[in-house]
Amino acid sequence: MELTAGHVWLMVAAALVLLMTPGLAFFYGGMTRAKAALNMMMMSFISIGIVSVVWVLWGYSMTGGDGFLQIVGNPFASFGLEGVNTADSPDGLILVGYGATFAIITVALISGAIADRAKFGAWSVFVPVWVTLVYCPLAYMVWGGGLFGEEGAIGQALGPAIDFAGGTVVHINAGVAALILVLIIGNRKGFGKDPNHRPHNIPFVMLGAAILWFGWFGFNGGLASSAEQGGLIWVNTLAAPAAAMLGWLVTERIRDGHPTSLGAASGVVAGLVAITPACANVSPVGALGLGVVAGVASALAVGLKFRWGFDDSLDVVGVHLVSGIIGTVALGFIALPTDGVGGGLFYGGGMAQMWAQLAAAGIAIAYSAILTLIIALAIHKTMGFRVSQEQETVGVDLSLHAETAYEFGVGGHGGSFQPLHDMITGKGQQDSAAQPAKAAQQNESATGKESVGA
Repeated sequence: MELTAGHVWLMVAAALVLLMTPGLAFFYGGMTRAKAALNMMMMSFISIGIVSVVWVLWGYSMTGGDGFLQIVGNPFASFGLEGVNTADSPDGLILVGYGATFAIITVALISGAIADRAKFGAWSVFVPVWVTLVYCPLAYMVWGGGLFGEEGAIGQALGPAIDFAGGTVVHINAGVAALILVLIIGNRKGFGKDPNHRPHNIPFVMLGAAILWFGWFGFNGGLASSAEQGGLIWVNTLAAPAAAMLGWLVTERIRDGHPTSLGAASGVVAGLVAITPACANVSPVGALGLGVVAGVASALAVGLKFRWGFDDSLDVVGVHLVSGIIGTVALGFIALPTDGVGGGLFYGGGMAQMWAQLAAAGIAIAYSAILTLIIALAIHKTMGFRVSQEQETVGVDLSLHAETAYEFGVGGHGGSFQPLHDMITGKGQQDSAAQPAKAAQQNESATGKESVGA
């Protein structure tokens, strides 16, 4: 079959979405302390490697085809993508690649909640298990013809839920999983008291937010079915985050007395999260209103972690869970009618769409919470999910990866390993300081010998 413009656009969109995960690495990496920046970025990059392999072998197969109880597809039906690219489905592998990028970014989002204190090995085990048992089934339920589809049990009872690009599958799912991990792993040492927990590199944060916004046009628009729908998605993906950024900054100005760069970047992401499920089903004016609500709500929500005492390090819960719920449920109010039929409450569609959206959000929350709890507890009770106090004090970059993000002077440790115990006791520094004195003594001794010999 000839390569069409639609195929090319879908491949470009997939590349844009893949770029979002390195963008997330910058966004999260800048928000951490300097001694944890590389570890934070590595948690995103390892997600790309692991999920890509899982997706090729069995992940994609679990998101479509004949399912088990309308919950998950057969992982062996297209194991290793056998038979996917056929004459009946010539764009099959293009869709596989596009779907993989969604799975990658979803699990990478979770990592921000447990910054500075999670074992890299434990995270590397969590990623494939979570994608297999949580992400793939939920993707099947929403997009693969499962429970929430037109033929699904819930879809037939309440009508199909609208989730064009991942309000439930991506953002609610990741936000709930992040909250569960935080509650299991616990708070960082000095949470709420140590001023050094503030972001160390705001330019990285803003760069990451810009890359995320850029990639999000592929995230939302990849599967646009017409020029009209594509245009609507593009404008909505511009409007909602712009309005959310303004809403966040106004909230900061009123509450704290000053707008911040971090708030601007976070507001953009909150708006992008909110418009994700609704991008093809609301008007541009509706997108503006949705963005303002999401920006204000998430700006207020991120402060709750200090009041309630849970250390969501990089505000995954406050941004992705809160704005994901807002975007999903808002469709019950502002969804546009289809061919003059249905729509949200504000368009005369009644409560039908609202019930479908509430059911989708509620079941996604419950499913993600229960399965993530089981997975995380199993890892935490066996290999342990949290680093030691010593490793956290030294910094997870040095203690887990034997490198640092920045070299200050000649005493850096980038790429050269120094035993953790030596770092804590200062033995390495003492030895380094003693070497010049020892060398001087040797020189003096040698000079003396030369004099005697002479």
